[in-house]
Amino acid sequence: MKILLATTNRGKVEEIREMLADSGNTIIGLDEVESIREVEETGTTFGENALIKARYYHSLTGLVTIADDSGLEVEALAGMPGVKSARYAGPGATDRQRIDRLLNELKGRAENERSARFVCAAGIVWQNGQRLFVEEAGGIILASPKGANGFGYDPIFYYPPLGKTFAELFRDEKRRISHRGRAFQRLAIWLKQGFLEALGPC
Repeated sequence: MKILLATTNRGKVEEIREMLADSGNTIIGLDEVESIREVEETGTTFGENALIKARYYHSLTGLVTIADDSGLEVEALAGMPGVKSARYAGPGATDRQRIDRLLNELKGRAENERSARFVCAAGIVWQNGQRLFVEEAGGIILASPKGANGFGYDPIFYYPPLGKTFAELFRDEKRRISHRGRAFQRLAIWLKQGFLEALGPC
């Protein structure tokens, strides 16, 4: 079966193709279908945004569609930046600009006031239904970046069980323990074990 992954990010497509390789399905990205307009993410939670995207692109293409939404929630900032993680420093801001704004808002905070979590919601929509898989990874926001392997807020997100930031993890490590890795691991298991039953007549 051909499944649409609602992203134009080729790196993300390849990463998720690897995660879902054992499902027996063909995963394609938005750049492999006819040009279509992006949908506005108006949800107040990661789950709502993931399903908004998945429903929208499914309605346009008729394909079973997977979409995800993820971000960082910082306890001392009442859960911000949350669903605004990508837009936290304004439209077109770089990862470094977003990090700088976050660190500035946490300036002077002790380690026990810098708890945070990454959250990922992975949604799948098909003709007869939808499913949502939500996972998280807890950590601490450092006072300065460490590591060069990640993206986004990874360089300041310290993961205590491994004693590293997400930007210091190897790809296989991150896939195993990250919020996105865990969400898509659950989705992959469901695709193999429960999807055909849930799909019903198409």
